[in-house]
Amino acid sequence: MQDYKIEVKKRELSSKKSFVKELRNNGDIPGVYYSHDSKESLPFAVSEVVLNEALKSDSQVYKINVGSKARDVIIKSVQYHPISEKMIHIDLYGVKMDTMVTLKVPMLFIGQSIGVKEGGVLNQNLTEIEVTCLPNNIPQNIEIDITDLNIGDAIRLEQLKVGEGIELVGELDLLIASVTMPTKVEEIVEEVDSEMIEEETGEESTEDSESTEEGSA
Repeated sequence: MQDYKIEVKKRELSSKKSFVKELRNNGDIPGVYYSHDSKESLPFAVSEVVLNEALKSDSQVYKINVGSKARDVIIKSVQYHPISEKMIHIDLYGVKMDTMVTLKVPMLFIGQSIGVKEGGVLNQNLTEIEVTCLPNNIPQNIEIDITDLNIGDAIRLEQLKVGEGIELVGELDLLIASVTMPTKVEEIVEEVDSEMIEEETGEESTEDSESTEEGSA
């Protein structure tokens, strides 16, 4: 895996919203680096353009210089604005290239299920899965071929195939995806409508009956 260097700038740690807002207005994203072997954390800022380019690369491990020291890091988490969906914060986690790490990677479903072609619905229970491996073995994603899934079939953790040196974390029967029959919403609506018509007809009959009795009286 090719090394990818991210240029970051050390910044002051501040809880003032105006300070962080000014950073973002200048095109920078605030972040924090966390060490793998201590409680050390270092605040930094990185250009949004630089960070976007890094995320588009095939790398999972990045090199940065924080505190006048070169470090290997992985992305621990990224926070996005709930409306604009722009990045607003990033956390980086330091790693040792000869030490195993545990992290979540996205799952990529490939192929078109036989069951879906026949009218079934694909249920994706998870979008990412936890793995343990050396930093250089971190996959971009875990591919899951759903081509042979019929209606009623499911894929569980024990059925997934991953590369050498990668271990999946979780219960073996963990449900990943399944194909089921679609819910018969239309039939339920029709039944409810029929019941409402009967109730309304009953109410009208009662009112007519009462009017007839009053006229007779």
